[in-house]
Parts: sequence; C-alpha cells; structure tokens
Amino acid sequence: MHRRQFNSLPLLAIAALSVLAWDQARALTLDDLSSADAAKGLKAALEKGALSAVGLLGAKDGFLGNDKVRIPLPGYLNDAAQLLRTFGQGDKVDELLTAMNRAAEAAVPQSKELLLKAVQTMSVTDAKGILSGGNTAVTDFFASKTRPALAVKFLPVVTLATSRVGLADKYNEVAGKASEMGLVKKEDANIQQYVTGKTLDGLFLMISEEEKKIRQNPVGYGSAILSKVFGALQ
Repeated sequence: MHRRQFNSLPLLAIAALSVLAWDQARALTLDDLSSADAAKGLKAALEKGALSAVGLLGAKDGFLGNDKVRIPLPGYLNDAAQLLRTFGQGDKVDELLTAMNRAAEAAVPQSKELLLKAVQTMSVTDAKGILSGGNTAVTDFFASKTRPALAVKFLPVVTLATSRVGLADKYNEVAGKASEMGLVKKEDANIQQYVTGKTLDGLFLMISEEEKKIRQNPVGYGSAILSKVFGALQ
C-alpha cells in the first residue's frame, strides 16, 4: 500500500506541473508576445478587416442598402428633400440619392491597393502600440495613413459617377447658396467632395466594425496568430 502511494507521487507532481504550465500559458500578456507575433497579428487583422469592408461596401447596395453608411443629403438639403417629396418631386430626389450612393460603391474598390500597402509598411513598434490602444486603434491608425491619399483616388470616380446625373450640378448650385446662408457646411456644398468624404467615413466605419469583431472573437476568424495576439489583450 505504501509502495502504491510512493509510486503515485511522481504522477501527482507531473500533473501539478502541467496545470501550472497551462495557467502560465493562459496568462500570456501583450508584453510576453514577440515583436514578430505582434506585427503579424496586427497585419492579419488589418488585412482581414480592410478586405472585408471593401468587399461589403464595393458591391451593389453596399452603401444604398446599408443603414449604417447610406449617404443622405446634408443638413438643410435633406430637410428640403422631404418637402420636395410632398410636391411630387420624390423621383428626382431618389435619383440623386441613388447616384450618390452608387458613386460611393464604385469608388471603394479603388482603396484596396492603398489599404494593403499601409499594412505592409507598418512598423513593429507601431504594431505593439496599436494593439494596446483600444478597440478602434488599428482603424484610427489606418485612417491616418491612408485617408488623404484615398480622397484623391476616390474623387475622380465619384465625379464621373455623379456627372451622369443632371441633378448633380443643380445640387452644387443650391448647396452653394445654402452654404453662404449657413444652412449647409462649406465642405458639403460640392456633391463630389461631399460624397467622397462620406465614402471614406463609411469605409473606415466598416473597417472598425470588422476590427471589433476580430478583437472580440479572434478564434472565429480561424487564425492561430490572431487568437494568440488578441487573446493576450482580453
């Protein structure tokens, strides 16, 4: 009997060490991650989030059919549009709104190259700092690196799409006067500039939505490195 107890001691010790090792593995923190892991995990998150957002928004009804990003007429003009509907001018209003949102849908795919380039050029130091910076830190960094260049890239696409609608010039005329009266923001007085800005807002909003999903459920994205990196933040 004593011999059985003695023989069981090594097994108990091994079991205890195994439990300790498991607890230590689960207690992994961001400081324990290698720089390579931090950068790799962040880049994976950026690529997945960006490409998913581009895919969603760049399809038909990506903007027009999505309440979160659908582009309305700005301020006073949106109120005026409701009045126009009461006078039987709803078709013209809908035509303009559809053209604005279709322009956004056409522009978004142009962002893929710049977004992926931002991922590839991110430094390891930036990676660790962003990972510990909050639920939208990745997206905020992304926007700071790409938004100005994307605006330049989007504008010609939006201009071409809105030029096909005769109401675009009318919008600029009316919005320009409304801006002078303080009823519309100056930056919203030009339909091309307005739609470009709203397209960028929608793009980064959807990237942030994807980032939150990845942070909350990295396993759901089927990536071991994402699980390791973002699991250390939870």
